Amino acid sequence: MPSLLPPPPPSSSPTMSLPMLVEELLREQQALSAVEQFSQYHATTTPAQERYYHSLLPSSPPGPGEQYAFEVDLDCCSGCKACVTACHSLNGLGESETFRDVGLLIGGTSSLPVLQHVTSACHHCVEPACQTVCPTLAYQKDAVTGIVKHLDDQCFGCQYCILACPYEVPQYNAKKGIVRKCDMCSSRLKAGEAPACVQACPHQAIAIRLVKTADVAADCEANSFLPGAPDPQLTLPTTNYKTAKSFPRNMLPVDYYAAHAAHAHPPLVAMLVLTQLSVGALWIRAALPLTGLPVVEHLEPLQAISALLFGLVALGAATLHLGRPHLAYRAVLGLRKSWLSREIVAFGVFAGLASLEAGRTWLQPQMLAAPDWLGWSVLVSGFVGVFCSVMIYHCTRRSTWIGPRTFLRFFGSTVWLGLSTTLLVAAIVAGLRADLSIGSVLHDLGAVLCPALMLVAALKLTYEACDLLHLLERQHTPLKRAANLLVGELAGMTAARFTLGVLGGLVFPAVLWHEASSSHSLEWMSTVVAVWLFSVAGETLERALFFMAAAAPRMPGGLKT
Repeated sequence: MPSLLPPPPPSSSPTMSLPMLVEELLREQQALSAVEQFSQYHATTTPAQERYYHSLLPSSPPGPGEQYAFEVDLDCCSGCKACVTACHSLNGLGESETFRDVGLLIGGTSSLPVLQHVTSACHHCVEPACQTVCPTLAYQKDAVTGIVKHLDDQCFGCQYCILACPYEVPQYNAKKGIVRKCDMCSSRLKAGEAPACVQACPHQAIAIRLVKTADVAADCEANSFLPGAPDPQLTLPTTNYKTAKSFPRNMLPVDYYAAHAAHAHPPLVAMLVLTQLSVGALWIRAALPLTGLPVVEHLEPLQAISALLFGLVALGAATLHLGRPHLAYRAVLGLRKSWLSREIVAFGVFAGLASLEAGRTWLQPQMLAAPDWLGWSVLVSGFVGVFCSVMIYHCTRRSTWIGPRTFLRFFGSTVWLGLSTTLLVAAIVAGLRADLSIGSVLHDLGAVLCPALMLVAALKLTYEACDLLHLLERQHTPLKRAANLLVGELAGMTAARFTLGVLGGLVFPAVLWHEASSSHSLEWMSTVVAVWLFSVAGETLERALFFMAAAAPRMPGGLKT
């Protein structure tokens, strides 16, 4: 049978050169392109400037119980701010963002003055406050290097870490809606290259060293961190400031006596005032049956609905404080450690239970028996929510926000606003019902609520006024700085707060208490409205001052022009 395969080509056929063509292609592929040669060259060579900063980097990675830390030679720092510029450029920071700053310490005598520049950035603390309080777990302390990193994609811009950090390290970027901070140029360190600030310093004043965390804790116990800096016991900062000189005993930051009003945080002010009003209104509603007054049962539906509405408005206002409010659901991630997460969950539960309670009360109270657990659950969840609000600010460990001070302010507002809201609801219900008289309702309730309101207002206003006594202190403490702000830059707001508080908490309630039996119903309706408006306005100003007069601890700053 003849073969079906074609005959082999003659020896002169071009296909005979196929092996030679393959060999040629292989030789071409083995030759590197210009890009490949460049990449290979730089993969096997050290950075061009390595010889200048080789001694400023550790020779080995951290071992057990060690981490990377900044070391600043104060004797070499000239305050040129080359480190600030390099950090700003490398990280692409906004105009108002700085991951590193240069401050100034002054002391000595007029005949022998002492001046010392201080460069500072994130201290990558052993116990970072930013990581502790973050509700979205956006901070991570590297288990190997000890570097505290911020996970930008995880952040929703609540800015709680800014309030908690004693060194004002995290910076809020309004354009991106997130907080950012120094990460010690960890990507450069991983490649064996110095951070921007280390490499840019012309005097080699900044270095990266290995420190033992146990030694850091011992040094912080001795408070040998830096003159005028916040107490290192707060977070155990790892930065080591070294000098061969002995500082005079009066060495202080140049801005030590400067005090400027902080941000007011209007969404937080609205949230705190309205949540406390909502909780307080339900507390007073639950306590009213103890008075035995028959008018109480007529107030319950409207009081429950109004308290719920104020609570829902408060929760909506809170989202306006977030840089990325669409990620608000992430707040529950830090429930195990963050009081902000706990506050959000507590008020969420409060809102849900208050909705059930309002629906039960408003729809058909005669057919739907009130389960005791529901009413008590609303009261308890409200208390837990306000307590979480207290703890949020207590955990920042600022002197002006320490637990007892904030507790008295927040729970005082809760009772004050609850009483004034109950008076307003009573007047509205009496005005809407033909079988009730505003005068008689206010006469009966006023005999109970007005004295209580006046007592609470007097105690709270007196307590707030006692803050001004810190002006008499010899030492310039954070509480004295806050008092200086209240009578200085914020004097107008302070006067307005006390004026509104006296009118809404003392004057108009006293008028109602003594004159509410009059037949001039419309006149007393306007008085009740004035009590509520002045009370709410006064507490709103008090809460704004709570933020604006908070004397935050900080690293030494520079001269302000």
